[in-house]
Amino acid sequence: MLAVGIGYYAPTAGEVPVALWPLYADSAVAVALGGIVLVTLVRTVRRGGDVVAEAPASRGLAYLHTLAFVWLVQFGVWPLVSLNLAFGEYVAAPDAWIYYWGVIGTHLLFVGLALLFPAFGRTTRGALATALALGVANAVVDYGFGYHPPLLYEPGLGLAAATLAIAVGSVALASHSFPRLGEESE
Repeated sequence: MLAVGIGYYAPTAGEVPVALWPLYADSAVAVALGGIVLVTLVRTVRRGGDVVAEAPASRGLAYLHTLAFVWLVQFGVWPLVSLNLAFGEYVAAPDAWIYYWGVIGTHLLFVGLALLFPAFGRTTRGALATALALGVANAVVDYGFGYHPPLLYEPGLGLAAATLAIAVGSVALASHSFPRLGEESE
């Protein structure tokens, strides 16, 4: 999935300043972050440990888990809005199975992956604030500077507002779903 995401953004990445690539290629970054979270569990799994009870926990991992969760949820849900704002164009496209159904289906898997993270991850107020700030920065880069992902239409204020709402909702879900670092889980 990561290679497909990179392939999607690569043709237009040259038009975006390199420093903004992590915010531009948001879906690919979400998958990469999710993969890094899974890699942090390898040692626990290899030694036969209980991932839920024995997963490593630290402030750095709390930031990673939180940001990965928020990015996966935000960019797992975002295509539902962005593609449906131009539903007719996407389902009429020559490769509608990819451009509409494929994108929505694969991106919803992002949400499923993210929902696993609170079982073993932790968060902090700082991690939540950072995720929110990055979600807002992403919307500014996409719609304020015009470096939004390639779409079959020109996005407007509606998509920008929806993107911000999804970012805020994703952070709220992370806040509600994750135990706080340093607090015992029930």
